[in-house]
Amino acid sequence: QVKLVESGGGLVQPGGSLRLSCTGASFPLGSNNIAWFRQAPGKEQEGVSCISSLTDGPRYYADSVKGRFTIGRDNDNNSVYLQMDSLQPEDTAVYYCAADPLRLSLSPRHYTFWGQGTQVTVSS
Repeated sequence: QVKLVESGGGLVQPGGSLRLSCTGASFPLGSNNIAWFRQAPGKEQEGVSCISSLTDGPRYYADSVKGRFTIGRDNDNNSVYLQMDSLQPEDTAVYYCAADPLRLSLSPRHYTFWGQGTQVTVSS
């Protein structure tokens, strides 16, 4: 059974930074397109960022996080990170990573494998 695990969430003050990590136990993240999604209470799930499985392949960001968040791979550790800078209260949500071998988009319906999520809270 494919298992993705997110880590790195927590409580941070506005303007602060967090780095989320998505790892795959016995699952080759390097062979998959990976995306980060988030869901705040009472809101729909939102695509945050995604990265292609191809070396130097495309990366996409939601307009709401462009210039503040950076997605990248750490293939030595079979992980994908989401560096989040200049965090704001509206970034508060549960963040999920998802994987798919074929599709790359910010739509959650295009992803086959999901993690359980990690809570990010931005508050003073």
